[in-house]
Amino acid sequence: MLELTHDEWLSRAKELDLSGFHHIDGADEPGGGATYAAVSPRDGHVLAQVADGGVAEVDAAVAAARRAFDAGPWPRLAPADRGRALLRLADLLEERRDRLALTVSLEMGKPITDAYDIELRAAVNTFRFYGQLADKLTDESPHAAPDALALVTREPAGVVGAVVPWNFPLTIASWKVAPALAAGCTVVLKPSENSPLSALQLGRLATEAGLPPGVLNVVTGDGPTAGRAIGLHPDVDVLAFTGSTAVGRHFLHYAADSNLKRVWLELGGKSPNIILPDAPDLEKAAATAAWGIFFNQGEMCTAPSRLLVHTSVAERVTEAIVRRAGELRVGDPLDPATEMGALVGEAHLGRVLDHIDTGMSEGARLRTGGTRTLSDTGGSFLLPTVFDEVHPGMRLAREEIFGPVLSVLTFDDLDEAVALANATEYGLAAGLWTSDLSTAHQVSRALKAGTVWVNCYEEGDLTVPFGGMKQSGNGRDKSAHAVEKYTELKTTWIQL
Repeated sequence: MLELTHDEWLSRAKELDLSGFHHIDGADEPGGGATYAAVSPRDGHVLAQVADGGVAEVDAAVAAARRAFDAGPWPRLAPADRGRALLRLADLLEERRDRLALTVSLEMGKPITDAYDIELRAAVNTFRFYGQLADKLTDESPHAAPDALALVTREPAGVVGAVVPWNFPLTIASWKVAPALAAGCTVVLKPSENSPLSALQLGRLATEAGLPPGVLNVVTGDGPTAGRAIGLHPDVDVLAFTGSTAVGRHFLHYAADSNLKRVWLELGGKSPNIILPDAPDLEKAAATAAWGIFFNQGEMCTAPSRLLVHTSVAERVTEAIVRRAGELRVGDPLDPATEMGALVGEAHLGRVLDHIDTGMSEGARLRTGGTRTLSDTGGSFLLPTVFDEVHPGMRLAREEIFGPVLSVLTFDDLDEAVALANATEYGLAAGLWTSDLSTAHQVSRALKAGTVWVNCYEEGDLTVPFGGMKQSGNGRDKSAHAVEKYTELKTTWIQL
């Protein structure tokens, strides 16, 4: 439970000593000497000088991972021993939870309460889940023929390159790293240049937990340089990426231009949230819609940024969301009472404001928000924003904004709602609010999305898979299915 006060978090932030070295082959490495400033969106202050990795640093990290996979003990350990190592890492994440939550909050602007209660809980639970799963992944022995023995075995795929975003820097890194390690792979992790510091701490804790050198390496740097080098590297066997659809396309090209490595993509979203007149509780539906778009400053690929609401209840629902937006406490991420913190930085804030300006110029009606706030802090803060009178062809309804901006569209019948929901290049998630069981099943099947929430939003746990359809990507994070991405199936036929 989060117990520190605002002043206590401020005090700890001033005392926090953050190192920005790469973590390669079990040790911190400065790399070639080039650095960049990690700036906190909370107040614009520099948190640390971070090693700016390039081809040489990626080569060193991949070479370490290759040695650890080809000749080291990790892939050859009994699965239960790998699992115990992951459980030790989970325990260390729990022990350092305060420091890690503080780092996440400072580097990407997330409220400290969310960083501690949600981000760190997810990271700890992910390593525990895969630590416990490691020795429960079984092979197959089909009854193929009376005079033969057929074996189907899952073998670790090799060196995994994991490139992760800044919005959930530890959660999404854990979703990639933990199942890959449980399968027996070795990993080169590249965090976003906006959130490198928590990932570096994860790498150091992995070494402290007893993972052999080279099993988990962390290289910092930007996408066009370090990310590209990982994507093109011939000794990376699998690439797992979460980020924008545009960058996902680059990784597919990198794979084609190098060794045809498998590429698993979790990309953008423009998720619809459908509220029907028979929703079991319209106030709850509106409150959940508001929470879904404003949580994590709207910087979520699953954010229900398109609210599709029946004409008969549209104004009632919209008014409730606008009311909630006005009540939200936007403020210092280190204040436990803050409900919405800072966007990740000035460049991203500028992009979100551009979407807002375009929405107004295209004729959408701004109901609340739309401007930055708390400018005197030096931070990148935006008021929660709601538009209605949005039409499907508007930019607000088509493009992923990745900010606290809700677009309200209306419909008159169920077929129109489904058509509007599916009228997007994305297919990551969707929501539906109805009291009719048949409608719930039929519409859930009709929606082209990897996850459909009915009478809720953003619910689930590690036992269920997460991923998208269409241009929201392929493959799945979470659950036992995630391990499939990091293994190769081998068939052995023994003639008796």
